[in-house]
Amino acid sequence: MFQEIRHRLLLSYLGVLATILSIFAVSVRLIFAQSLIQQLSDKLTALAQGAAANSEYENGKLKIEDDFISRDLLARHQALQWFTPQNQLIYQTGNNIIKLPLSVKEPIQIQKQGKRIIAVTLPILENEERQLIGYVRASQSLEEYDETLRKLDFGLGSGILTALILSSLGGIWLTRQAMQPIEESFARLKQFTADASHELRSPLMAIKTNTMVALKYSEGMRENDREKFEAIASATSQMTRLTEDLLFLARTDQMPEINWECLNLTNILKELIQIYTPHAKSKNIKLQEKISENLLITGDANQIKRLFTNLIDNAIHYTLPDGEIQIIANSIDEQVYIQVKDTGIGMTSEDLKKVFERFWRADQARSYDQQKTGLGLAIVQAIAQNHQGSISVSSQLGKGSIFTVYLPKSAENNC
Repeated sequence: MFQEIRHRLLLSYLGVLATILSIFAVSVRLIFAQSLIQQLSDKLTALAQGAAANSEYENGKLKIEDDFISRDLLARHQALQWFTPQNQLIYQTGNNIIKLPLSVKEPIQIQKQGKRIIAVTLPILENEERQLIGYVRASQSLEEYDETLRKLDFGLGSGILTALILSSLGGIWLTRQAMQPIEESFARLKQFTADASHELRSPLMAIKTNTMVALKYSEGMRENDREKFEAIASATSQMTRLTEDLLFLARTDQMPEINWECLNLTNILKELIQIYTPHAKSKNIKLQEKISENLLITGDANQIKRLFTNLIDNAIHYTLPDGEIQIIANSIDEQVYIQVKDTGIGMTSEDLKKVFERFWRADQARSYDQQKTGLGLAIVQAIAQNHQGSISVSSQLGKGSIFTVYLPKSAENNC
C-alpha cells in the first residue's frame, strides 16, 4: 500500500516539475526564436536600405549601382531583388533568392516550402520628390537560424531530462523520508490491532462458553434473564467475528502466509453453493450457478474459500426475498474470472468508490443488517491481491450488484 503511495507521490512530484520545466523551456524558446527573427529582420532591413540608397531613377528607369551588387552576398547567404512599382522583377543577385511573389503588404516574408528563407521588402523612393520608383527585397537563408534552434532544443531537452533524473533520485529519498513516520505509525497500529484482536479471543470465548452453558441449563431462569443472555451471546458472536476479521487483516498486511497448492476452483465453488443453498431457500432466494469444469488455480484453499464465502454471504444478506443470485465462473486467456451477481439493494456511484474500505457500509445496507462488521469485502480484496488477482464491482441502486474476481489460471501440468 505504502509502496503505491510513494510511487504516486513521486510521479506527481515529477509530473509537476516536468510541467514547470516544459513551460519554462517553451517560453525560453519562443522568446529566443523571436529575438533571432528580429535580429535577422534588422540585418535584412539594413541591407535593403543600403540597396535602396544606392539605386537611382534615370530616364524613367531604375538604375542599380554595380559597386553595391558586387558585395559579397554569397558569403553571408543573402540575396537582393529589385522590382518596378508594378512588382515586376528587374534584377536579382545572390544564392538564397526567395521564390514567393512580392508582397508589398507584408514587409517580412518567410518561405516555408523547400528551403526556408526570410525576406524583407522596402520601397525605393526618389530623394527629391519622394516618389515611389520601385522595391528592393533582401533575403537570407534560415539554415543558421534553424541550426541554432536545434541546438537550443537539444540543450533544453537535455537539461530537462537531467533535471528530472536528478529530481527523481532526490524525490525517492524525500518520499521515503516523508512516508517513514507514517509507515512506522501504521505498523504500530497494525501490531496493536493484531495484539488486541488476539488477546480478545480468549475472554470472548470464555464469555460465549459460559453464556451458552447458562442458556443450555436455563431451568429456573426468568424469561427476562434468558433474553439478556441471548443478547450477550449474540453480541459475543458479533465481537468474535470482528476480532477474527481484524486479526486476519492485520496478519495479511504484515506478511501474507499462504499455503500454496493447486486448487480446483470448480469443486470449491460448487461445494459453497451446496452449503449456502438452504440458507438462500429460507429467504426465498434463487441461487443459480454457471461454472465451467476444471478451473485450476494456485493458492491457499482456506483463503480462497473465505473469499467466496464472504461474497456469497454478502449477496444473500443484501438480496431481498424473491431475489436471485448467480455465480458464474469461466476462464479467459491466462485468468479465471468469477462473477457473483445479485438482485439486491445495490449501491450508488459514490458507494462504489468506498465499497472495499474497512468498516464502511452503505447507509441502506447499514439499516438493512446490523450484524455486518464492514470488513468482509476488505478481506475479499486482500485475499484476491495476495493471490496476484483483483476484484471489481459494478452496481445500480435498487437493481443489484456484480462482483467480479480475477485470479491467475494454473496449467494442468502444474497440478
